[in-house]
Amino acid sequence: MVLADVQRDRTVAIEAVDGPRAFRRRLMEMGLVPGTEITIRNVAPLGDPLEIEVRHGRLSIRRSEAAQIRVRT
Repeated sequence: MVLADVQRDRTVAIEAVDGPRAFRRRLMEMGLVPGTEITIRNVAPLGDPLEIEVRHGRLSIRRSEAAQIRVRT
């Protein structure tokens, strides 16, 4: 399952981050590392971007970026 498919207010754990090296590094610097629990808090009216909660902080990422993050329930 990928993060883009997760429903709002559901908590999942990151399994892996795919994509180009620079992209993976940027997300890992923001705290999106394997094993971290994240929650989708809000979705914009047109479905993009997604607001996620990671380690008591909130980030917004594009749905295309979320599609490159594999998660498990």
